[in-house]
Amino acid sequence: MPKVVVTGGSGMLGKWVVKHFVEQGYEVLNADVKHPAEPISRTVIVDLNNLGEVYGILAGADAVVHLAAIPVAYSHPNEVTFHNNVMSTYNVLEAAAGLGIRKAVIASSESSYGLVFAEHSIGPQYVPVDEAHPQLPQDSYGLSKIVNEQTADMFNRRTGMQVVSFRLGNVISPEAYERFPQFIHDPEQRERILWSYIDTRDAAQAFQLAIEADGLGSIALNLAADDSSMAIPSRELMSARYPEVNDFRKPLEGHESLLSNEKAKALLNWQPKHAWRSYVKQ
Repeated sequence: MPKVVVTGGSGMLGKWVVKHFVEQGYEVLNADVKHPAEPISRTVIVDLNNLGEVYGILAGADAVVHLAAIPVAYSHPNEVTFHNNVMSTYNVLEAAAGLGIRKAVIASSESSYGLVFAEHSIGPQYVPVDEAHPQLPQDSYGLSKIVNEQTADMFNRRTGMQVVSFRLGNVISPEAYERFPQFIHDPEQRERILWSYIDTRDAAQAFQLAIEADGLGSIALNLAADDSSMAIPSRELMSARYPEVNDFRKPLEGHESLLSNEKAKALLNWQPKHAWRSYVKQ
C-alpha cells in the first residue's frame, strides 16, 4: 500500500484529497496545524516552517501532496503570506529530496497570472489562459506561487524528483453549488478569476493521477472545469468585462472555460466529471 503525506489535509480542498486517496487504497497521513472536523486518516500536527518536523512527517512516505498554505492574498501581512508559503514549500521539497521521495504535487494557483488580486485591474492578454500566459502578480500571494514553481524546477534539476504544480482555479466543494444562483447571471461577479472553478472531487482525482504518472519532470498545469461558472456564454462575458481583449485562441461558442485545462487533460488522461450545471437549476 503506497503511503502519501497530504499537507493541509484538514482544509477545504485537503479533506477531499485525503478522502480520495484513502478510497483509492493509499495509506494517508494528514499533516496540518489543526485536526480535521471529520477524521478520515491519521493526522499529525506540524509546523511546516520547521524543516526537522517536515523530515519527521515525510519519513517512510512514497509521495507528498503539498496543499498547506495561507490560501489568499491580504488575509495576513504580505511578508507573512510570502514567507509562510515559500518556506513551507521549500521545506517540503527539501525534506522529500533528502528522504529520496520521487513524486510530489504542490498547489499553485491561477492567482499567479496576476488578475485575481491585482491592485490595478488588468485583463488577460488572451483567452483561454493557458500555462504559457505571462505570470504578472501584484501581490505577495501570487508571487509566492511563482517562487514555489521555480523551487520545484530547482529540485527537479538537482534530484530528478517529479514535481507537478497545479494552478488551481476557484476550488468549489459540493455544498457550495447552492450559492451559484447568486452570481451566474452577473458578469461583474467572479471576473477576476475569469469565472473559473474546479470541483474538489475532480481536483483530488488530478492529484492522484499526477502522483501515479511518470516522466513529467517539473511542470505547471492549470486545473479547471470544462465550463465557466456562469450562465452567460463566454464570449459575452469577455465582451462585458474585458472588451479590450481580442486574442481568442479557441472558438468560444458556448460556456467554455477561460482557464485552459487542455494540458492537464492531455498529460494526465484526466477528465473533470463534476459540472455545476448538473447540480443547479438555472
